[in-house]
Amino acid sequence: MDCREVTKTRIPFKERSDWADVKPVPQDDGPCPVVPIAYTEDFSETMDYFRAIYVADERSIRALQLTSEAIQLNPGNYTVWQFRRVVLEALGVDLHEELKFVDCIAGENTKNYQIWHHRRWLAEKLGADAVTNELEFTKKIFSQDAKNYHAWSHRQWVLQALGGWEEELAYCQQLLDDDIYNNSAWNQRYFVITRSPLLGGLVAMRELEVNYTVQAIRASPENESPWRYLRGLFKNDTQSLVQDSQVASVLLDVLTSQNSHVHALSFLLDLLCHGFEPSQELKSAVDALTPQSCSPDLALTKKICSILEHADPMRVKYWNWRKSTVRVQSAQSQNADRLANLSMQG
Repeated sequence: MDCREVTKTRIPFKERSDWADVKPVPQDDGPCPVVPIAYTEDFSETMDYFRAIYVADERSIRALQLTSEAIQLNPGNYTVWQFRRVVLEALGVDLHEELKFVDCIAGENTKNYQIWHHRRWLAEKLGADAVTNELEFTKKIFSQDAKNYHAWSHRQWVLQALGGWEEELAYCQQLLDDDIYNNSAWNQRYFVITRSPLLGGLVAMRELEVNYTVQAIRASPENESPWRYLRGLFKNDTQSLVQDSQVASVLLDVLTSQNSHVHALSFLLDLLCHGFEPSQELKSAVDALTPQSCSPDLALTKKICSILEHADPMRVKYWNWRKSTVRVQSAQSQNADRLANLSMQG
């Protein structure tokens, strides 16, 4: 039976000769159900027969077919999926055929936890043979919903458990070429450069990734994702971030352009708290954006907060708080950096 067929073609179980020996088990809602659910007749009958074979622990072809029909009526029923796995193993069914069934069910249920759990179970059983199919399947999901959390989680699990890293960075590149604002693709790119056994790790990839990221920032400085990504490239190594010439260069480019300055200013503020020594050009760029109401003698960090109070009104209270506590933040950040450096040296 095609999983997309309308159930109007369904023959009731009570009229099927191969089910004549089974006594259905009705749902027990107790003597006085408060709010009984108005199940359809087809659903009630299917589940009554499912309960019968479940209690009997019947692992047969007809039991497998029954779970198919029950899943079509309710793809979120965990118990039915779990029993289906028991039956599949008992019968030694070709799991590639089972994947076809799951593909069909998943088409209209792309955010169903039970389906993704079942799919992972199948991929685990199939091993390396499942890699290409699973990566292609998630690509198909992303073409419909680029930020599907279930698909991204499944893809990451496949890569770590079964392999398939060879083309993953190129795939992330393709997604970002299509949509530079795709934060899920930025997240996956970071996952790849930090987890792939083929690339050498974060430090080895840093220079290339910084090059790529600053280009993305120059193209769309209002896009928060590459700014976040840039921070991540220097995880646990703030001093390298503070000293990176490309970072200072892109900040100057953005702050002297006519584009949005919010993310650049926020980034610069954090750098200053970590001991960054700005060039005179950067200071001048900030001065050019500073409201006239601000004193010219105001510290650079407080000037930045004042600009952000106007440029980012949704978070005006946050920037006001940053301005009032910036000295404490700087001391805390630099102390944390010193401790991190000592830890790395040890």
